[in-house]
Amino acid sequence: MSFIIDRRLSGKNKSAVNRQRFLRRYRQHIKRAVAESVGKRSITDIETGERISIPSKDVSEPIFNHGPGGERTIIHPGNKEFITGDTFPRPPGGGGGGAGEGNASNTGEGMDDFVFQITQEEFLDFMFEDLELPNLVKRQLAGTEAFKYVHGGISNVGTPNQINIVRTLRNAHARRMALSGGKRRQIRQLEQEIQELEENHNHPQDDQRINGLKIELQELKERIKRVPFLDDFDLKYNLNIKQPLPSSKAVMFCIMDVSGSMNQATKDMAKRFFILLYLFLQRNYDHTEVVFIRHHTSAKEVDEEEFFYSRETGGTIVSSALKLMKEIMTDRFPIEEWNIYGAQASDGDNWNDDSSTCYNILNNKIMPQVQHFSYIEITPREHQALWREYEQVQGCYPDSFALQQIVQIADIYPVFRELFHRRIA
Repeated sequence: MSFIIDRRLSGKNKSAVNRQRFLRRYRQHIKRAVAESVGKRSITDIETGERISIPSKDVSEPIFNHGPGGERTIIHPGNKEFITGDTFPRPPGGGGGGAGEGNASNTGEGMDDFVFQITQEEFLDFMFEDLELPNLVKRQLAGTEAFKYVHGGISNVGTPNQINIVRTLRNAHARRMALSGGKRRQIRQLEQEIQELEENHNHPQDDQRINGLKIELQELKERIKRVPFLDDFDLKYNLNIKQPLPSSKAVMFCIMDVSGSMNQATKDMAKRFFILLYLFLQRNYDHTEVVFIRHHTSAKEVDEEEFFYSRETGGTIVSSALKLMKEIMTDRFPIEEWNIYGAQASDGDNWNDDSSTCYNILNNKIMPQVQHFSYIEITPREHQALWREYEQVQGCYPDSFALQQIVQIADIYPVFRELFHRRIA
């Protein structure tokens, strides 16, 4: 039998296999801890790892022991005190000698929960497990930013580190054979003629003839030696060409109401939802862009800082943001090349009669061109006209349009999972 022992050094990840086995074994505990952590941590910490606590009783190994009850006959050597039939008094309540597992006790003894750290990648894996993007499509391969170098044949020019030794030596050998081929034939003929003269040596003139042939033979050999072993013409180089790497592209439109009814706490909840969606998109697409659109009575495209922290307020006309989104889609993100996603956050307020305009823009112009559109309404109040219009859009596009209500921060992650849970075909 052969035993294979891997003695390669694996640095700080030498226990990676055991770690993955541990994560699989306690997956349910970790998923529950991650779900609780998402509702508590701040936005800036969303991409970091997490300390996971597992009750010690859940990580203990199974053991065999005697259960209560039953009859047992035990002989203790050296017993001078008890005989068969004697009974033992039970210990008083709470007087057991076991090492308790409570977090606190009046004796100062206890057992802490098992705590360990998961990495950022593991945290995101558990956070987005069992989720998928509806209508995930790889529309266009974009090779304008990512490249790889592949072998593209042989070139006559290049750098020394790219030289192809085999092709160079083969070329040099062919050149030397071509330049000296005629002389080698002459050498073979002279050698044969000298041999015949030496074998049939009958006259003194043959010696003079043999010496002349030998001088000619030596001159031919010297001329062959002067042919260079390697010439610049022989050098061949490996040609490496840049080949574009296929990458899928997605754009996420973040639309937020910044009217006077949207306070900073409501904006923070919207920001948490947008960040979750952005991280989710990044795990499904190689290239992701974000377009921030904020609106009150009018809409404009802004950067992230202004999107979340600008103090500009006013009334509410939601259709202005949807019109701007459609214009940007047409100008910069053709549907043949981009997978388009939209996410809108609002408190439900809207200008009179504008909700029907929102329905027409979404239903007829935006939804036929996007992969998915999510609407979250951040309010504890009853739904208003905008929600009812969006319910009609959902009826027309049940697979690509979703709407949910958020009341508090703890609702964000459950709502996100509800929007993007894996659907069974």
